[in-house]
Amino acid sequence: MAEKRQKMESALDKLKSHTVVVADTGDIKAIEKYSPQDATTNPSLLLAAASMPEYKHLIDDAIAYGKKNSSDLKEQVSHAMDKLFVNFGYEILQKVPGRVSTEVDARLSFDVEASVKKAKTFIKLYEDRGIKRDRILIKLSTTWEGVQAAKILEAEGIHCNMTLLFSFAQAVACAEAGVTLISPFVGRIFDWFVKSTGKKEYGMLDDPGVVSVAKIYNYYKKFDYATVVMGASFRNTNQIKGLTGCDLLTISPKLLEQLANDETVVTEQLTYKGAKDSSLEKIHLNEGDFRFQHNEDAMAVEKLAEGIRKFSVDAVKLENMLKERMQ
Repeated sequence: MAEKRQKMESALDKLKSHTVVVADTGDIKAIEKYSPQDATTNPSLLLAAASMPEYKHLIDDAIAYGKKNSSDLKEQVSHAMDKLFVNFGYEILQKVPGRVSTEVDARLSFDVEASVKKAKTFIKLYEDRGIKRDRILIKLSTTWEGVQAAKILEAEGIHCNMTLLFSFAQAVACAEAGVTLISPFVGRIFDWFVKSTGKKEYGMLDDPGVVSVAKIYNYYKKFDYATVVMGASFRNTNQIKGLTGCDLLTISPKLLEQLANDETVVTEQLTYKGAKDSSLEKIHLNEGDFRFQHNEDAMAVEKLAEGIRKFSVDAVKLENMLKERMQ
């Protein structure tokens, strides 16, 4: 009888040996399938998940919570939104051993005080359900105000994940603020360069999104910053493979599936030694420096503004969905 062919190790398995793999989805069933360490959510992902019938009970619970906590419709919707984000986060934490990222409303991206208040609301809702704050990452947009909010939260033991990060200036500001984690957006950087240059094909290590994240990783490791790098927003598996060795990578179910069925060789690209050997020089940014250097990067300025607008639109859609069900 012929011996059964031994299953080859997949690209996903190989990636997991160098990098912590995180699921970028609000779909709890998808998370269960790929066994990631952590999971990330945002208003767009939750909007998609909220339309799935299997999660209706999470929405019903959030609506009941909103109605219980106020008689004013606007306040009811606000409470229900907070509870909905935490309901999804709680369910995700039953499936992953690590952490879940829960995002502060993008409409608060330029308001330090309101961002801190919203983050503390999320933490209280999680703690009321027995989830300790060390399993939660609060996602904030990487504006100057977002970074200052994160600095305040980190000092109180609330860990932050800085999102919509596109420029080196944003990354430096986050490191200097002592945030836990950053999420540079590989795919959206790639999108901008494709649109602005017309060039659609890049080598694995020449992809502008990969180049950007590799530089940030090397800078953090060279100068011993505790902030970790989680590459995000991928358009293809080559971008993921090009960042093998990065602290974490958050990947959509579609690309996780492709990696699980891929048996090609995956090689570590980012290393501590490589970072230490890099020629990068340390810089310091005050608010004026940050705003100027970020402003010098046309791609980052456009993508940050666009990202805040898009997340805001989906937050409003989510609110309207809840409002309709409440009336």
